[in-house]
Amino acid sequence: MLYSVVAYLKFLLSSTNQHGIHSPFVYDLVTKCFYDTKKYQEYFVLNAYRNSLLKSDETLLVTDFGAGSKVFKKNLRKVKDIAKHAGISRKRQQLLFRLSHYFSIKSSLELGTSLGLATIALAVNKNNTITTIEGCENTAKVAKKKLDAIGINSVQIHVGDFEKILQKFTNTTFDIVFVDGNHNKDSTLTYFELLLPLAHNDTLFIFDDIYWSKGMTEAWKEILRHPKVTVSIDTFYWGLVFFRKEQKKETFTVRL
Repeated sequence: MLYSVVAYLKFLLSSTNQHGIHSPFVYDLVTKCFYDTKKYQEYFVLNAYRNSLLKSDETLLVTDFGAGSKVFKKNLRKVKDIAKHAGISRKRQQLLFRLSHYFSIKSSLELGTSLGLATIALAVNKNNTITTIEGCENTAKVAKKKLDAIGINSVQIHVGDFEKILQKFTNTTFDIVFVDGNHNKDSTLTYFELLLPLAHNDTLFIFDDIYWSKGMTEAWKEILRHPKVTVSIDTFYWGLVFFRKEQKKETFTVRL
């Protein structure tokens, strides 16, 4: 926890808003997407989905395959508590939708379905098909039930080990990849290498919790150094990377 607090203070000192950005691609992304204040109709769907989870008294036995939880001490957890304390925040859920909308995403891959809060943010983009992977069968069942209940049929949920499932994907690419699971350095770097063949020139990778720990930050910095990564954006909670060959290699630190 102390590491994240210190890291955030350093982030505040080094970050900027749109006025410190000289790349037209990133400037447009920040002003037209990051800072977009329009009240999209899709937000009502996202809020309704979140509220349905927050009202649930269902209890799950959760299997943690990654770095574990900083909030929960036991694996027996209430759905509403997972949604409140461990799920993607409302602000970032809306941003994920806006990113999907802004880039006209057609195909998405998510690592870490959990209860589907990020999944629904991608799925409300009507032209998007989502492949999502979850290690815990019980949380995946809740996500599927909730998505089915509101008629979302564009999501395919895979349950199992991330690495084994990713190795099965061949001859396919995704427009956006959201990585939110197994928050440790070695796993994150392994996923990155497995995901690279699934990227095309305009693919966006989003890594959640890049300041979760010192190891996660080290993984993030190693990803930035990869020769295929061109534009990267550090928003503290998320790290975004692009592979656009027409862009020069630059890293931006942006306040949301």
